[in-house]
Amino acid sequence: MRTISLQEPGRFVESEVPTPVAAPGEALVRIRRVGICGSDFHAFHGRHPAYSYPRIIGHELGCEVVTVPEDAGGLRPGDRCALEPYISCGTCRACRKNRPNCCETLRLFGIHVDGGMQPYLSCPAHLLHPSTSLSLDQLALVETLGIGANAVQRSGLAKGETAIVVGAGPIGLAVVQFALAAGATVRVIEQSELRRTFVGRFGVEAKAEPDEELADVVFDATGVAAVMARSLQHVAPAGRLVFVGLCKDAVALDDPLFHRREVTLYASRNSCHQFPRLIGMIERGEINTEPWINARIRLRDVPGEFGGLLRQPELIKAMVELDESDE
Repeated sequence: MRTISLQEPGRFVESEVPTPVAAPGEALVRIRRVGICGSDFHAFHGRHPAYSYPRIIGHELGCEVVTVPEDAGGLRPGDRCALEPYISCGTCRACRKNRPNCCETLRLFGIHVDGGMQPYLSCPAHLLHPSTSLSLDQLALVETLGIGANAVQRSGLAKGETAIVVGAGPIGLAVVQFALAAGATVRVIEQSELRRTFVGRFGVEAKAEPDEELADVVFDATGVAAVMARSLQHVAPAGRLVFVGLCKDAVALDDPLFHRREVTLYASRNSCHQFPRLIGMIERGEINTEPWINARIRLRDVPGEFGGLLRQPELIKAMVELDESDE
């Protein structure tokens, strides 16, 4: 089968390897869709702190079950699933607090261990979340949506509150959708005119520069240290600031302002037990995934086309497609 590995920043290599079999006690899945995350672009450019090389990237995965272990919890061959890419230990302090996304030894498919840029993958069956109605594209979007869902849940955003989302990339867009679902009034700060227009499709006001109106909760989804520091200025007294984006650099906060407004600061990382809820929300039409995907490439074309995706000014979300010709 064909695998595409990121050997080092800026260089993908295609390889032919034997088709795997499921590891003992695990399911074997056929990968059909791989969403390209902002962190994958950062890994390609050598700017992400968590990736090591070489690595088969890809952690936003829509797949089909091929084989299952005996204790698969009702999963059957042929089921279409979203693959939750987080491998937690289940025993550390965070896991015992039911916060496996903060596991002390957390590993992610596509980041710490090889991921979805290959036709088959062996994974623990409990990480597979089936749906009889969602498309493979929608299943691959669940992981991205989960980042936004977790950020909104962490913030405690309530109906009637106001929220500002700084940055309208895919993660920021996910935050927007779940903030709206929580009943909040949402505004967006985004430099890209195209993304401001895109956000308008959800009925949300988007501006290039902030106004003077503060918000109960501010979500920073930029992953840019200087912007993250400035986001504190938009938080109302007794409000909350949520860092959703990740950067390698230290973030310097205005401490007198931080204390004067008594702001609560949250970090939000991966989704925590969100996949079944998110799948249900998409199935019921509460979350609209239709506008997201506006670029597609085939697995075989990743080495030649991946680097050019970011040069597409209209890019929102790119999806890698796999079929039988990749096996």
